Amino acid sequence: MGTINKKLGERIKELREINGLSQEEVSKKMKISRSTISQIENGERKISAEELLSLSKMFNVTPNYLLDLEKKTEVILLKNKQERKQKKKQRVRINVPQKNLEKFKEVFLYILNRIGSKPNVGETVIYKLLYFIDFDYYEKYEEQLIGATYQKNTYGPTPVEFAKIIDDMKQKGEIIEVDSKYFDYPQRKYLPLRKADLSILNKSQEIEVINDVLNRLSDKNAREISEYSHEDVPWLTTEEGDMIEYESVFYRTPPYSVREYSED
Repeated sequence: MGTINKKLGERIKELREINGLSQEEVSKKMKISRSTISQIENGERKISAEELLSLSKMFNVTPNYLLDLEKKTEVILLKNKQERKQKKKQRVRINVPQKNLEKFKEVFLYILNRIGSKPNVGETVIYKLLYFIDFDYYEKYEEQLIGATYQKNTYGPTPVEFAKIIDDMKQKGEIIEVDSKYFDYPQRKYLPLRKADLSILNKSQEIEVINDVLNRLSDKNAREISEYSHEDVPWLTTEEGDMIEYESVFYRTPPYSVREYSED
């Protein structure tokens, strides 16, 4: 949580000074103490989603600007421990190390074996289930589970690595792809050709979070789960086409939050 708190604090201080406001003036507008504003600017205090939106309106910027999210990405699957070489251009290169690749595959196979046969579970539903698994786990434990990169699209969060990983799995005979229909709507389904290797998921808490998401959300159809994802703060605070920042999960509102926070 420290990285995003520090980033937000720097942004808020910068914008406050640009707008010629003192900490005292901002505190009065926000109806919180001046010392609280100081803590926020120093990255010592988490701000709520409501405070984030209030600050963005005060400074006439988007919440996404405050969170400083990334732009378009290029995905590369790394099959060994080769050194990453990043060139700073207009696009951000996403490298998927072997460890993350294997975990993505096993989580995906676990999902397919558990609920893939449900008639409502096509590619769009899978996208959203992966998103909530990743973001719920990160909020709860401040660690990556799959650690995929999610882009904000019209129909909700989309894992940008998905297509390349699925192609890799099809080539290795781990899944098959089936084009079908669900209530006359085109639907792309995936069927598993093997069981998931649960030894890759080496923590019982990982299985627990996955099962919790599947139990809560796997009965929703594509429209329902997409609309549901649109009310989650990480999606709300991201610009169309940008990457959704993991650390924005700590600003979730109660209906979506899976963690109990102390007042500190």
